[in-house]
Amino acid sequence: MGLMGKILGGPAALNAAREVAEVLVPSATRKMELSAETQMAALAQMGEEYQMPALGGFDRFVNGLNRLPRPFLAFGTIGLFVHAMWDPSGFAARMVGLNAVPEPLWWLLGAVVAFYFGARETWYFRNRAPAVAEGAGPSQTSAPAKPARPEDNAALRDWQSGDR
Repeated sequence: MGLMGKILGGPAALNAAREVAEVLVPSATRKMELSAETQMAALAQMGEEYQMPALGGFDRFVNGLNRLPRPFLAFGTIGLFVHAMWDPSGFAARMVGLNAVPEPLWWLLGAVVAFYFGARETWYFRNRAPAVAEGAGPSQTSAPAKPARPEDNAALRDWQSGDR
């Protein structure tokens, strides 16, 4: 037993002193363990919230309808060009009709289209695949790339030597 153990009365006194010290200043290791446990619990809860249930017939039908606006907009725009070449006078008459649409209605159409595509993009952003493969822990991830050294770059080496 060391000198401090003899002075303070043995291991029981030292353990008591350590426990009192941890009340005043928390253990950094224990703090990291608790933080990791909290993060893992939060990730597990989020994973449970976003589990996709099996879709029924109506859900599949509505998902199919939700996929139609983009092709309709794309092919409709191409169709306008074809219509302009096929029947220029009819196309001009329809464009005069579009010119009569009031400006607030155009703003409303723009807002509807923007919110539709914005919500769709947000959904895909939130549901994208994770960057790390499943089952790969922190120790299995790849190391960050080392910065390139000038001697590794042939073009830089030639430029520095004066062979421009």
